[in-house]
Amino acid sequence: MTALAILGGTGNEGAGLAMRWARSGYRVIIGSRAAEKAERRAREMNVELGADLLIGMANEAAAAAADIVILSVPYGAHAPTLRTVRDQCQGKLLVDLTVPLQPPEITAVNLPGGRAAALEAQALLGADVAVVAAFQNVSAVKLRQLDRDVDCDVLVCADDADAKSTVLELVTAAGMRGVDAGPLKNAVAAESLTPVLLHINRVYKVRGAGIRITGLDSAV
Repeated sequence: MTALAILGGTGNEGAGLAMRWARSGYRVIIGSRAAEKAERRAREMNVELGADLLIGMANEAAAAAADIVILSVPYGAHAPTLRTVRDQCQGKLLVDLTVPLQPPEITAVNLPGGRAAALEAQALLGADVAVVAAFQNVSAVKLRQLDRDVDCDVLVCADDADAKSTVLELVTAAGMRGVDAGPLKNAVAAESLTPVLLHINRVYKVRGAGIRITGLDSAV
């Protein structure tokens, strides 16, 4: 059974994905800076799921125990979290959900020094970690609606073809359609769509605007 560690799994988006993957048969570990917080949150989600499917650990232990590491943290915690688990991630796949938002202007695109959070993750972790950018444009509100598929496509960017294929399977397991969006440097565009969607939410007074790629029904 593939083990997934979701660092930042105590947050809304990480929790939604964690519960979806746990119900799909993955072994899911909730990671947090404090083991106690991760354990408490895992227990709460297990109650919601009606089964003991999730466990909680400190980030370092969670990353060490996992086959695949998923990073779902605010941009301010991105580099600090990666530094704490750099050794535990070597030889593994890391899925980066991070968007480099710059509060309070979260509806405006912010390009970080490394152009994209996922590119910064790859530079920090090194060549022995396959970094994949995905799930940046999915609403946490929709993810928490566990009995529904999510009406949103997921752009998946990576330089490693096998890693990209694995993440596309994770997308399907979470109830969404994955779209191969090219190399990791295309994460610049994927991450930049999130503040656009947040702006749309605000202007049109909706929750959970997402994206759909048209013209794929006959190809996917």
